[in-house]
Amino acid sequence: MVVALCLGTYFQIMTGKLLSGANLLNLSQIMAPIAMLACPMVLLIAGGEIDLSVGQTFALAPFLVHFGQQAGIPLVLADILAVVIVSLVGVINGVVTVYIGVPSFVTTLGTFFGINGLTLIISNAEPVPTPGTGLYAMVFGQNWSLILWAVAALAIFHFILKHMRWGLYCVAIGGNYETSKEAGIKVERIKIGNFIFPAAVAGFAGILDSVTVNITDPLAGGSAIMFSAISAVVIGGTALAGGFGTVIGAFIGAAVLALLQDGLSLQGVNANAFSLILGIAILSVMILNVTLSRQLLGRKRA
Repeated sequence: MVVALCLGTYFQIMTGKLLSGANLLNLSQIMAPIAMLACPMVLLIAGGEIDLSVGQTFALAPFLVHFGQQAGIPLVLADILAVVIVSLVGVINGVVTVYIGVPSFVTTLGTFFGINGLTLIISNAEPVPTPGTGLYAMVFGQNWSLILWAVAALAIFHFILKHMRWGLYCVAIGGNYETSKEAGIKVERIKIGNFIFPAAVAGFAGILDSVTVNITDPLAGGSAIMFSAISAVVIGGTALAGGFGTVIGAFIGAAVLALLQDGLSLQGVNANAFSLILGIAILSVMILNVTLSRQLLGRKRA
């Protein structure tokens, strides 16, 4: 939170444009998709796994809606079917990882490339107009609606992580898999469910984003939004090794990334420099987290 406030203050002083109405809207639309993907990712990473395919489910879902519309399916029903279909990617990731034993990094790397290829094939690698106007567009992806959906994702997954047994089990499994299994926790079900959450939310976020920009692009999402979401989770304080997670932290991490991107853009900084600064920021935060953890551990032992 302190980092986000410092960045906001710095960019407002340097540019004088950060807090303008138009830029705040732009900032919210940069942040919202990252935050939506990061929130369910916290549960997965806290449970000791990772999903690299969410950026591709983000891109695939809007095309499924497009083809559903062409087939005569009502728009809202096409949305629901698209989210259900991309959720099956989470099921595949979970089954291959949990029951076959392939590391989740490898499993989801495979589905990343597979879904990317599928999206390019069915779209002929060309964008298409996004269906939906009027009330539908206002609710699902215009103006401030996108950030409101992100806040809803924050509330839902924070509640799951902090106030439901599912969240407690995620942390327990990530902290000690064998002990959790011996304690009677259905680790397979929890892990597979944690793969489904990011896939479903990524698909829904992709649909919202396509309505916002009024175009369905096969190159939308991809590795850029996937790495941004994972970066937000890490910057927010969730342990990549599992055993600890914070959805609020991931949401703030998404705000930090959005502020960096928007603020540097306002200053006219090259996009390549953003990647360099992002890398330095992630390393700095992780070094700080590890250092503070060691200090706290040392005090407890003393």
